[in-house]
Amino acid sequence: MIKLFLLLSLALNIFASERIIALSPSVNEIIFALGEGDKIVGNTTHSLHPKEALNITKVGGYFEPSLEKIVALEPTLVIMQENNYKLGEKLKRLDIKSKIVRIDTLSNIRGSILEIGKTLEREDVAIKIVEEIDGELKKLKNITKDKRILIVMGHNTSLTSRIFVAGQNLYFDDIINESGNKNALQSQRKGQPVLNMENIISCNPDIVILLAHSMKEMGLSRDELINPWLELPINAGRTKSVYIIDKTYSGIPSDRLVYFLQDFREILNNYKSGN
Repeated sequence: MIKLFLLLSLALNIFASERIIALSPSVNEIIFALGEGDKIVGNTTHSLHPKEALNITKVGGYFEPSLEKIVALEPTLVIMQENNYKLGEKLKRLDIKSKIVRIDTLSNIRGSILEIGKTLEREDVAIKIVEEIDGELKKLKNITKDKRILIVMGHNTSLTSRIFVAGQNLYFDDIINESGNKNALQSQRKGQPVLNMENIISCNPDIVILLAHSMKEMGLSRDELINPWLELPINAGRTKSVYIIDKTYSGIPSDRLVYFLQDFREILNNYKSGN
């Protein structure tokens, strides 16, 4: 009995001493949502949620984390996205356990939440998070149909060039499709392609959604961001169907994706009632 007690204590201590480094805001938020935030000893400069994440040691930016800072924190596990693949190879050579997850599409977001949950022995919580996301997705159906929706990233006060939008093979595209509508940009361009004014006019979106999470910090008003779109000869401009989501979660696919889906549903309902 004493031996069994000692073995159990040792196992609990080993798990309790887990030292995780989260190399993206999404990974950081997912771990906290799973109830394992206290295991995170390092994250990135843009990992700002929840507030407890602000006090965690920063190992660099999303694209260029410091290998030296990571090693110094003596992690037992480093969780990263695909952009950190080369870093993962270096960690492997140093015998530091790492895990790469994908959060580009809705399917991969679900899978990554479940995978991280399994790794941290929090599968039950992970399943609930995914169920909440799926529940919000279902609420998007049958509000509007076959409308061309353009999701724009950034804080453009001029639309002459460099307009980043959601392309194909990205979770924003999946959300639009799940709602019964379609991405205004129909092309083979994946991720976040860059468009110019001519491209935008050619897309002729019925609804434009601007993701401007730093609007207030930059001292920009809603009118400064929306008015340039109202001047374009596009359906969204004619019907004044240009909307802003200024919350930080708008571009971070984690458990907080449910909040973005709620905002998206509100926009669809607003468009429906006004047209």
